[in-house]
Amino acid sequence: MMLTETPQADVQRARKVLLDLAEGLRSVLHDEAPEAWSPLAAAVKGAVNANGWFTEDQVRFALTAWDRALQPDAIDAWLEALPGKAGSAAPTTVGIVMAGNIPFVGLHDLICGVVSGHRVQIKPSRDDAGLMAALLAGWSATSPGIGEQVYIADGALADYGAVIATGSRNSGRYFQHYFSKVPHIIRGQRTSVAVLDGSETHEEMCALAGDIFRYYGLGCRSVTQVFVPREFDLDRLFAAFVDWSDLAHHNRYYNNYTYHKALWLMEAVDLLENGFVLLKEDAGWVSPVGALHYQRYDDIAEVEARIASAEAEIQCRVGTGGLPFGVAQHPGLGDYADGVDTMAFLLGLGD
Repeated sequence: MMLTETPQADVQRARKVLLDLAEGLRSVLHDEAPEAWSPLAAAVKGAVNANGWFTEDQVRFALTAWDRALQPDAIDAWLEALPGKAGSAAPTTVGIVMAGNIPFVGLHDLICGVVSGHRVQIKPSRDDAGLMAALLAGWSATSPGIGEQVYIADGALADYGAVIATGSRNSGRYFQHYFSKVPHIIRGQRTSVAVLDGSETHEEMCALAGDIFRYYGLGCRSVTQVFVPREFDLDRLFAAFVDWSDLAHHNRYYNNYTYHKALWLMEAVDLLENGFVLLKEDAGWVSPVGALHYQRYDDIAEVEARIASAEAEIQCRVGTGGLPFGVAQHPGLGDYADGVDTMAFLLGLGD
């Protein structure tokens, strides 16, 4: 399915397989899965048994985000923006090492691999809870050619001509070394930030709460650092966080919350808390699960300088100067991780 100098047929097939995927995911989301998609429906309900962070609510939210990203108009706009032809070399095998911090986190890379026309060998995370394998089973059964184009690695990746690998900061360094001899995209740990100017409405603050707490703050698009004006009343944040109080009933999340609360209290760290999140004034970009870092500022230029200096650590920015509140956890097909255009990389292999 490699795009060519006369790409119309290939683009139409790409559109068809993406619509097939969207239909399958939507059927699972609405509890109307046909037999081909029943393994994914079962995996969604049982994911929490394999990974305690993957509650059914969180997995269903991820499906909802993908349903939104794979609307026909969104697919058309993305495909129309792609280059008109690929590299001159024959299709290669692209290995994709997937992370497991949030549900379906490797799906965008898989989609890019399929649309590029390369053979795709995927290595799901051990924390994936079987979601990607179940998704691939449904997609292969309902969309001709997917089963021949995509397969799951049996053990380590092998016989690949290029690699896309996502992991932690430590595994990212390992990937850089291990895959250094082939074209690659290597992603490590990133996080996201919010910038407030004090004029935000309560509704906007509630939307920000979703950017912070969705996926328990484990995603690279999860806001873990909030910049606020010097005189900003932090009670406005707590008022907007109320709807997320059920986090206190999630054992893993609450254990993180109580651990860091005890640790910081012993260290006499000044904290604000509401029973399920700790607000800590801290310049660190990544706050622990159960906590949120904030910084006060006098001049927005200070914030801009700080964010610019940490460009390689920040996935996205919401609020003043960034995305609207509530959008961070809804990336589209054209929102490439780490700002690296995955499709341009794949279509350029062999140039």
